Amino acid sequence: MNLKSLSTLQIALGVSVAAHAALLTVRIVDPEGFNRIFQDTPLEVVLVNAHSNEKVERAQAIAQRSLAGGGEAEKGRATSPLPPSALTSIGDAAEEEQKKIEDMQEQQMLMLAQLKKTLASMPPSDPKQVRKNPEAAAREEKRRHLVKLLAEIEKRINEENARPKKRYISPSTREEVYAVYYDSLRRRIEDRGTHNFPELAGRKLYGELTMIVTVNHDGRVLDTEIVETSGNNVLDRRAASIARAAGPFGRFNEAMRRKADQIVVVSRFKFTRDDTLETKLTSR
Repeated sequence: MNLKSLSTLQIALGVSVAAHAALLTVRIVDPEGFNRIFQDTPLEVVLVNAHSNEKVERAQAIAQRSLAGGGEAEKGRATSPLPPSALTSIGDAAEEEQKKIEDMQEQQMLMLAQLKKTLASMPPSDPKQVRKNPEAAAREEKRRHLVKLLAEIEKRINEENARPKKRYISPSTREEVYAVYYDSLRRRIEDRGTHNFPELAGRKLYGELTMIVTVNHDGRVLDTEIVETSGNNVLDRRAASIARAAGPFGRFNEAMRRKADQIVVVSRFKFTRDDTLETKLTSR
């Protein structure tokens, strides 16, 4: 076909098709970025148990957006597994976790006793023998390892003993001593809430919410936390004030004190149309 016989439109269409076909054969990529696609890209997951409004100056993990530090802000990011947190499970699960913690503490004490016994049975260290005798050198190395392990366990036990022991009261709690204490606590909170029924601008406030109440061994209310709101912030605040004002409750008796420094109660608060407060233990 003679090019002269083609119209201007036909020539333009031909050039356009050729240009697009050429472009389809070209692929522009970032070589380094392209290679990274095929490299192993491990994802590090960091679990945290605190929140802070403090701006992070030097983030230690990608997801560290609003957390200044790790589980404890002043110590930074944790380098070892976090200790069991009782607030991660409430109700029946808390009872099981408490038993597991007690079992681990017992095993820890047995290990500590065994380490002390092993160290006591080893012959005294002799620097001269260590330099000359390979067996003595190996024994001394074992001694240093055991001493280090012993110090670590003792430090862990001291740290655990320094923390307040918490007992979670749930519907599955079977010990009579805790049931009696909770019944007295419940009655005092209900009486307080009924006699001081929450109002706003002369109108009664009705609704339900779930609250965690932490009580110290001397009966003082240490903390209240709304874990399920009523939908009315004023009612939530009044309910927390009622729980705090109902204390102090009675001191823990000897049986309670042996197992707990504090008790944590999860209760459902219901402000009824009868202008009374009803509370009930819950597992959530």
